[in-house]
Amino acid sequence: MSKYMFTGHYSNGSWARLVQASDDRASAFDTLLRSVDGSLDVMYWSVRNGAVRAIAELPDAMTAKAVVTAIVKTGAFTSVEVEELLSQEQLHDTLVLARSAEMFYEAPGQAAHAFEPSVSD
Repeated sequence: MSKYMFTGHYSNGSWARLVQASDDRASAFDTLLRSVDGSLDVMYWSVRNGAVRAIAELPDAMTAKAVVTAIVKTGAFTSVEVEELLSQEQLHDTLVLARSAEMFYEAPGQAAHAFEPSVSD
């Protein structure tokens, strides 16, 4: 399973409803995640802008996108973003792979420099 970070911004109407009748949004989100074979690790609220941030475990990116689509369609949020997170071990493996692949990438303009005459010519 992969880790994903969700960042959402509630609409003014959603904030108004929460003020009137606050409920456990972490439990509601975890219920949604469990319906698609995921789970909620943690949820925090930003003091600065009221954004909600959640770290969840999900089977894949398609499932993460389905979760975003399910919550966006309610109109409760003005925006929701999701990004996949890498563990330290996954980052290490990514860097090893990058080292093995770097010799096959030609930077922009690199070929032109290979054909420039040298100053001594």
